[in-house]
Amino acid sequence: MADWTPSLNALRAFETVARRLNYQRAAEELRVTPAAVKQLVRKLEEAVGAKLVSRSGRGLALTEAGRAGSVGLTAGFGQIRAAADLMRRSGSGQRLIVSVEPSFAAAWLVPRLERFRRLHQDIAVLVDSSLRIVDLRAGEADIAIRFGVPVESDLITHRLFDEELRAFCSPALSLGPDAIRRPQDLARATLLHWDLSELGWAAATRRWMDWADWLARVGAGDVAPGDGLRFSDYNLATQAAVAGQGVLLGSAPILRGLIDAGLLCNPFPESVVTDIGYDLVATAAGMARPDAARFIEWMLAETES
Repeated sequence: MADWTPSLNALRAFETVARRLNYQRAAEELRVTPAAVKQLVRKLEEAVGAKLVSRSGRGLALTEAGRAGSVGLTAGFGQIRAAADLMRRSGSGQRLIVSVEPSFAAAWLVPRLERFRRLHQDIAVLVDSSLRIVDLRAGEADIAIRFGVPVESDLITHRLFDEELRAFCSPALSLGPDAIRRPQDLARATLLHWDLSELGWAAATRRWMDWADWLARVGAGDVAPGDGLRFSDYNLATQAAVAGQGVLLGSAPILRGLIDAGLLCNPFPESVVTDIGYDLVATAAGMARPDAARFIEWMLAETES
């Protein structure tokens, strides 16, 4: 009898649906449309001659045939990912790839990396600074530091910081007769805005509080945020604040280094703590690697210091 193997894409689509039991979430993981996932699953059902997925209330359920194949497929794709990861590491000199959003990388991680290098000179770290949310399961990175991204049940997550938003400015703006000393004084200040509208898919997962929301929360809702200066890159907005060009709405834990260096200050104590924060995430396999474990241990220690 001739060897017969269904389409690998169809098998992967079904395996993802079997884990997620939701076409939309499966499509997000595979980076295709829900319609494409459904079509691939139907093709697999036609190939094997059996129904694999059925509706169950508002969700999905596996049929007996679907359950029979799902466990083996999950294990098989896990082995494929592990093998691809080994090949990648063999060709990259065993680097530890850390995916970080640019603002966190520039303001918090990079200034501290030398301390990690001194402690662990045998570990080569590649910082992948990007707004794109990498696929950890596919081995695109070993560790990710994410902001405002919903927790995924099959990833291990460590909370690094809760988000605490404050107004930051150059110390020069907090001095003199026209100094900014309370939230109402922002009515005569230039406010610096981080514009997320052009940042695409990564921005859609974020729940960043803008100036209007923040002012209302601290009792200064009568202050109009105005147009001010707008930036699509948060690091540029931070540089503008350091240069004295306006007041920035920023994360207190992340900007602590600039405050300690005297480049930024809090002109008043009002702040807003949100329900989101910065999380360190990895797969179970990634978390078990010795180099990743040492980096994670160091990161958690740094956040407590």
